[in-house]
Amino acid sequence: MVASLDTFDKYLQAVNDADSAQGLLDAVEDLSSLEDERSIPTLIQVLGFNNPGAAVAAVEGLIGIGIPAVSPLLEKLDNYNYGARAWAIRALAGIGDPRGQELLLDAAANDFSLSVRRAAARGLGTIRWADIADHERQDAMVRSQTALLQVTHDEEWVVRYAATVGLEALALQLSETTKIIQCLTQLVHHDDTSVVQARAQWALENLSQQQSGIKK
Repeated sequence: MVASLDTFDKYLQAVNDADSAQGLLDAVEDLSSLEDERSIPTLIQVLGFNNPGAAVAAVEGLIGIGIPAVSPLLEKLDNYNYGARAWAIRALAGIGDPRGQELLLDAAANDFSLSVRRAAARGLGTIRWADIADHERQDAMVRSQTALLQVTHDEEWVVRYAATVGLEALALQLSETTKIIQCLTQLVHHDDTSVVQARAQWALENLSQQQSGIKK
């Protein structure tokens, strides 16, 4: 989407002129609503501000812009500003571009923030697989599967829950799902959180219905 120059300039100036947390949030929400590629540098800059609300709005704006935001996000990833990096990972996970997979693999397994691990786990299941070359796609999917199977052992239930969601989404794209089915079954019977057990059971039922549909 490309807004009129006057509208874009007005919303961009409002972000730059914001003098309160609420004012910044409102301005970023307006700018994000345009889903205009010209706003990418500003939205990425907002990720580094100490304003979670504005950061959420910026992430939503970047996800709305989609693929054009991926290269700038990867190029400007700030390894020294943890908050900015965490928000960038959430944006990359939401967009699903394969170029972000390496970062998501590392974040899902190793990031110290449960919210980042959760976002990365979800993102690993919803990568835009069709954007990967045919001869590379299967290997990429297996790498996501391996990471997600590992993340189902995370100490935080919300991360295990996200891994379950990611595994279900991934299984819907794979022809061989034995390892995922076995893992989900283990979660149903052995995870120590009822919410994770229930989500794993739901995933198994959804996958079973899909397989039944294919057989028909």
